[in-house]
Amino acid sequence: MDGEHTGRFAGRVALVTGAGSGIGAAVTRRLAGQGAEVFATDVDGPAVEAVAKEVAGAHSLIVDVAEAVQVDRAFDAVVRQHGRLDVVVHAAGVDDPTAKEWIAEALVAERPPVVTGRLGGDAWRRVMRVNLDGTFHVLRAALRVMAPQRSGAVVTVGSSSAFDAQAGYPHYAASKAGVHALSQSVAKEAIAFGVRVNTVAPGPTETGMAARTPAALRRGFADPRVRPYATPEEIADVALFLASEEAANLVGAVVLANGGRFTV
Repeated sequence: MDGEHTGRFAGRVALVTGAGSGIGAAVTRRLAGQGAEVFATDVDGPAVEAVAKEVAGAHSLIVDVAEAVQVDRAFDAVVRQHGRLDVVVHAAGVDDPTAKEWIAEALVAERPPVVTGRLGGDAWRRVMRVNLDGTFHVLRAALRVMAPQRSGAVVTVGSSSAFDAQAGYPHYAASKAGVHALSQSVAKEAIAFGVRVNTVAPGPTETGMAARTPAALRRGFADPRVRPYATPEEIADVALFLASEEAANLVGAVVLANGGRFTV
């Protein structure tokens, strides 16, 4: 952690989703290390409890972002305890391991992937419920708290795949494109109440999700001409910048963090 940023979130109250691993866990550590009191949430209770135990100033809550009642309950708990909420980083999300396997098999066989025709409704709805509905639930809950206090910063985690859509991964690309558009629309509404909403759109990042990616697909994402996979900490640093006062003039931004794989 850069020493000059120590304490830049001192006195702030933050809530992080998807904090049991990957980018969410890295954000939790960074925020707490820079002075925030952090409520770390995840659907995986033991995982988020383990993160909270290792981080001074962190508390754990079990939350499935696809369930609006659970999201609202978590935000209510923070407000009851502190009377305010200053920062929200929404990092919770899911991929589709089965679709990834199908894509990888096609790469190895040197044939086009065949996914959309095989994609079931349950698989589509799971990705949409967590990635897109979950983002709506978090943004709505954040605005309900932050708009009356006329301050706050929200960062959502999108994906570079919303722009560089991969063949055979339509539900994930669509869900993350929806995250970007939803966040930008809410950002235009929220800024009138002093609340900033922005998005970081990572490329390939060394998370648990990436670790479960088939080897053939990982090789396809690798490109010797650009930076390797990002670390969760590198993406967390972008999220913290967007949540900080240093980004006071950024509203509705979608910041690509893909190591130079492409620009838009």
